[in-house]
Amino acid sequence: MYALQVVMMMLVRLNMRMALAALCGGVLLVTLYWGRCGDVTRRPISSVLSNALTERSSDEIECWINGEYSVACLRDRDQVYVPFSFIHKYFEIYGKITSVDGVEKFEWSHSYGKVYHPKKKYDPRGTFATFENYNVEVRDRVKCISGIEGVPVSTQWEPKGFFYPTQIAQFGLAHYSKNITEPEPRIRIIEDGEKFHENWIVSTDAVMTREYDPELKANVLRFSTTNHVSSQVWLKVNITQDFVLSMDLMLKPNSSMTVVLQNKEKKETVYLHYVTSKQLIYAQEDHIYYGIGVDQKWRRLTRDLIIDMQKGWALQDRPKRKSPRNKFKISSIILSGSGAVSNVKVSSSSHMAHFFAAARWLVGAQRARGGWPVHARRRLAPAAPDLKPGWHSAMSQGHAISVLSRAYHRSGDTSYLRAAQRALYLLDVPSHSGGVKAMWMDKYLWYEEYPTKPPLFVLNGFIYTLLGLYDLHVIEGENSISLAKKMFDDGMLSLKALLPLFDTGSGSFYDLRHFTLGVSPNIARWDYHATHVNQLYLLASLDSDPILINTAKRWEGYMQGKRAAHN
Repeated sequence: MYALQVVMMMLVRLNMRMALAALCGGVLLVTLYWGRCGDVTRRPISSVLSNALTERSSDEIECWINGEYSVACLRDRDQVYVPFSFIHKYFEIYGKITSVDGVEKFEWSHSYGKVYHPKKKYDPRGTFATFENYNVEVRDRVKCISGIEGVPVSTQWEPKGFFYPTQIAQFGLAHYSKNITEPEPRIRIIEDGEKFHENWIVSTDAVMTREYDPELKANVLRFSTTNHVSSQVWLKVNITQDFVLSMDLMLKPNSSMTVVLQNKEKKETVYLHYVTSKQLIYAQEDHIYYGIGVDQKWRRLTRDLIIDMQKGWALQDRPKRKSPRNKFKISSIILSGSGAVSNVKVSSSSHMAHFFAAARWLVGAQRARGGWPVHARRRLAPAAPDLKPGWHSAMSQGHAISVLSRAYHRSGDTSYLRAAQRALYLLDVPSHSGGVKAMWMDKYLWYEEYPTKPPLFVLNGFIYTLLGLYDLHVIEGENSISLAKKMFDDGMLSLKALLPLFDTGSGSFYDLRHFTLGVSPNIARWDYHATHVNQLYLLASLDSDPILINTAKRWEGYMQGKRAAHN
């Protein structure tokens, strides 16, 4: 009897399990049926179940690529799924998973370049192209901003660093453009010798006085300390938002001005020393040194302290950090040795100071024939000889003309205008004679960014040169008959004739080496292709010839995956 009861209980439990399984199966079938009725995206439960079933029915399959190599893929019935990591590398397609309101989606794009459509006709007195979006000084190939010249020092092609005219001009044009597009900077006056006086702390063996300086024509703070480390004149501050420091500074030998930055989140202190030395930059642990020259004269010093700190870190191979401006504060300014300061300010930006630093460098560094030589060896293509140090670039000439024209417009100083006009000379000198002019089929001139022999016909550098010519023509007076205007018109004729040769059907060529050197084509990266598009849109605002606007639109379409038709 007891055995019979056990058997009966087991049967009841088994029937209950079967009934529960049947109930679950019924719910699953109803859910799947309901999920197929209407928009699946609005029924996340059915979507999850569908995906689970798909995953269950998917099998790995080997994808054989052009008979050369294989990739692990997934097969679901008649569909084969290829990993996006392979698609990205094989087709240069870009994508990422994003989340909006907790819903994930995959964003697919054919290009990482950005196109900016001009809202009005290009004006040489306004922003330069799209350079308000440029941040030249943060580039890895910028070693630092020179403490003497106030312009970037490039490590592009030369690890020791050199003054690259194109980069310096871009630095100036970017700050000029930002000055127009950004709001007025915040400015905090620390010491001006008149209205604003701070409570500087003077050690017992140091001296500080305030007096009038006839050379500067302003009241200054004059200081003198001894050789003891503790002998200082220093100011305690707590500035947390802005990091562009400007001052009039005169230092005698073996003197320095030091800015102390402190991390607000952890115990970290960085010392930025601006010293009487010709050494460009030196860094050791938390101490970073910039030479500002040895001449005992007044100089206007404008420094972005965060950039100076980051470049010192880079010199020591320390990891680059994001948004350090939010984490640091200026805690003190220390004066050592002998000298004087005045007009000490901290601001959120000082774009025009950086712009005119570039303009002054271009005037001072210009050679007799009106050019700015590039003091670095440049290797471009196996079939073309290297450009030896001392070569000139049409892009450097064009960018410099754009800077100098704007400097003349803003200041009225004719030295800038004369320098811009002198820069035209090398544009009309053939590359084989030390200039930058090449000819296409002995008919169309081309201003060469890289004056190789045979020529390469680089597109973006040529168009930037045209913009420089247009800038100078407008600043001289649009009604004037100028050499710049003729050179611009001749260049535009060449551009319209040769532009179709740069079209790949899915992008653009960086240059025409496949014609002139007989080598493989040099296809423009998407950022350079976007530059081509932006340049053509800008030129289309100046010239109504349909080839400019039509090419710009077609090339922009390539960035969205469109292709030229086939036969």
